[in-house]
Amino acid sequence: MIKFRYDDGGRAAAGYKGGTGDCAVRAAAIATGMPYREVCSAINLLAKAERPRGGRKRSSARNGVWRKTLNKYLADRGWEWVPTMEIGSGCRVHLRADEPPAGRIIVRLSKHYAAVVNGVLRDTYDCSRDGTRCVYGYWQHTAATS
Repeated sequence: MIKFRYDDGGRAAAGYKGGTGDCAVRAAAIATGMPYREVCSAINLLAKAERPRGGRKRSSARNGVWRKTLNKYLADRGWEWVPTMEIGSGCRVHLRADEPPAGRIIVRLSKHYAAVVNGVLRDTYDCSRDGTRCVYGYWQHTAATS
């Protein structure tokens, strides 16, 4: 099992209230150490440049961040994507203490992002599904890989 610690990424301290679909912003704020409000603003700025297609809504810090928006946000700040799964490979990394790498990472799960800091899952709920949740990949800061 992975240790869990409740962490809203600074959302409440920034004055935000109520429920929202902000897991990408929350995970990025926790893993990068950036203020929640600053991450929100930067992601919403990137989203303004996007062109929604096929009736999709624009990426939004409050209502859901597109994968490509988060990829750009993190890549621009020196983070790299490490895939842990490919088509037909099956799940090789699960959200439990002994499988993701140490350090500060952001894991991509099915319909969710979460921060893992030194082996501790930091989110608003324990999304590990008792260690069975598959990790599709994770972002880590490039300085962590040097």
